[in-house]
Amino acid sequence: MSRSDHPSGLSHLDAQGNARMVDVSQKAVTNRIAVAAGEVHMQAETLALIAAGGHKKGDVLAVARVAGIMAAKKCPDLIPLCHPLLLNAVNVDFELDTDNCRVLVRASCGLDARTGVEMEALTAVSVAALTIYDMCKAVDKGMVVNNIRLISKSGGRSGDYLRQQD
Repeated sequence: MSRSDHPSGLSHLDAQGNARMVDVSQKAVTNRIAVAAGEVHMQAETLALIAAGGHKKGDVLAVARVAGIMAAKKCPDLIPLCHPLLLNAVNVDFELDTDNCRVLVRASCGLDARTGVEMEALTAVSVAALTIYDMCKAVDKGMVVNNIRLISKSGGRSGDYLRQQD
């Protein structure tokens, strides 16, 4: 089956425009890695609370890290047309940016497979960021989760991708 039978070139649509799971059976198994990032903007006091580990719910970043890893593993349960994948690795990291009152969230996923892991990395970042929001909403309902994006990907037929601005 071709990459897309739909005139738009979108691989998840058949010739009639119906949603479909892409057939990857003819693709080569390659090592694939994807990195995604996002941000949670908050009040300076909220960021200080996270940094000090003084939140009464516990270690905000430790919980968010586990949530992000779990989310990457559950990606096909959340995104309807994603393939179930056996991930080799998922890493979720945080940087506290006190100058801009935000937590930078970064996730990387890797595997050897016939399809990429971009959605898993993006899902990991999204859920980790939402977990930070959930754990801190009692002290800062004005937090903003934004700028979730793919930073890079390697492997597969489409080749490597590196975001030009970040």
